[in-house]
Amino acid sequence: MSNARAESIDFIMPYAPRHYWERELHAALWAHRFSVLVAHRRFGKTVGVINHMIMSAVKNTLPMPRYAYIAPFRVQAKAIAWQYLKQYTAPLGTYRQVNESGLSINLPSMHAGVAGAMIQIHGADNPDSLRGVYWDGVILDEYAQMKRELWEEVMLPALLDRKGWAVFIGTPKGQNAFFEIYQKAQIEKGWHSGFYRADETGVISQEDLEDLRVSMSNMAWRQEMLCDFTASAFDVLIPIDLIARACAKRYTEWEIGSPSEVVLGVDVARFGDDNTAAVLRKGLIADSPQVWHGLDSVDVADRIGLIIQEHRPDAVFVDAGRGEGVIDHLRHRGYIIMEIPFGARALDEAHYANRVTEMYDKLKLWMTQGGSLPNLPELKTELAGRRYDFDTRGRMRLESKDKYKERMGGSPDSADALALTLAAPVYRAGTGRVIEY
Repeated sequence: MSNARAESIDFIMPYAPRHYWERELHAALWAHRFSVLVAHRRFGKTVGVINHMIMSAVKNTLPMPRYAYIAPFRVQAKAIAWQYLKQYTAPLGTYRQVNESGLSINLPSMHAGVAGAMIQIHGADNPDSLRGVYWDGVILDEYAQMKRELWEEVMLPALLDRKGWAVFIGTPKGQNAFFEIYQKAQIEKGWHSGFYRADETGVISQEDLEDLRVSMSNMAWRQEMLCDFTASAFDVLIPIDLIARACAKRYTEWEIGSPSEVVLGVDVARFGDDNTAAVLRKGLIADSPQVWHGLDSVDVADRIGLIIQEHRPDAVFVDAGRGEGVIDHLRHRGYIIMEIPFGARALDEAHYANRVTEMYDKLKLWMTQGGSLPNLPELKTELAGRRYDFDTRGRMRLESKDKYKERMGGSPDSADALALTLAAPVYRAGTGRVIEY
């Protein structure tokens, strides 16, 4: 390359992570070959990954490295990233070569005797310009607006020779290729997934968030700021904005002295990657799930027994699907346990196709009445991912767990445990009250 230098180059980039998530983000990008970052608008994702690419380029010790930033359209790519690329390489001065017409920058190497790298700006609308070359690293920005073939048929093969890396970034636009690649990143070995909502990162002030919430449509708010892949779906049982409101309620202690019921729900692992989860709920307050993996029924029963001894719940509901052993052990020790078969008839079988659908709809009602959730990303994802339809008798029917796992890449264990706490009306000891939502 024309800008190859024999001497080593040192320079200070005009960029430094400002938030904890930026530091975590860069550490994750260096540690993983493939990454998928789902982030809200104004998060700063483009600036972050552009700087990661620059550092990767100048540190590369391979001959003539090549990198590409790709947006859905070339004019869009130029508007989004070209200025950033020039801005953050400016300290290199005459050591870099800028090609305005070709939207490329040649950089020196930090290693003596190594030819410098080239970073190019491309649009996914012209995939032929990306064929026939190798790439050491690529950024695919707003991947939701790109065709799957660009990655599978063009970019991935071009990364193989040099073991190049790729970062997919964007904001949800329904359940499309970006949603699928995010699911892949959650379960695929060697992949990293990051999820950044506006109400969690602190990038946008609370005052500005409130203004945005008022000015944006509900769908746009959920999609653009809460990163809800289901915002445009009409078959989601519990909408993300309801979940967000429930998570925003901050209780510093339990409702001491109130007549609220205490209920324990336990979803026992079925097989494989499933977890056993237990959730304790007291009235309108749900505690954080306790989750265990790889335990046998005796170990699970031991842990559930400790929770019962400490909190003395008014009712303990356990999933009967794979919980028979746990239920038997707990009953043998003298605990009163109610087994709940998810696929059994609902208490209100005129409106619900089965018991699990009824529980989740009761959970939704509990949340609308002021229920408070722990602010946990995994739980929020599980709750927001549950879909439903109607059977031939017009009854609501929740999507099966197997279909959920196939679509989402994991099991909604914690959400199921929480829903179990609403499985049946509960008699509150010492009050004479039966509490139902």
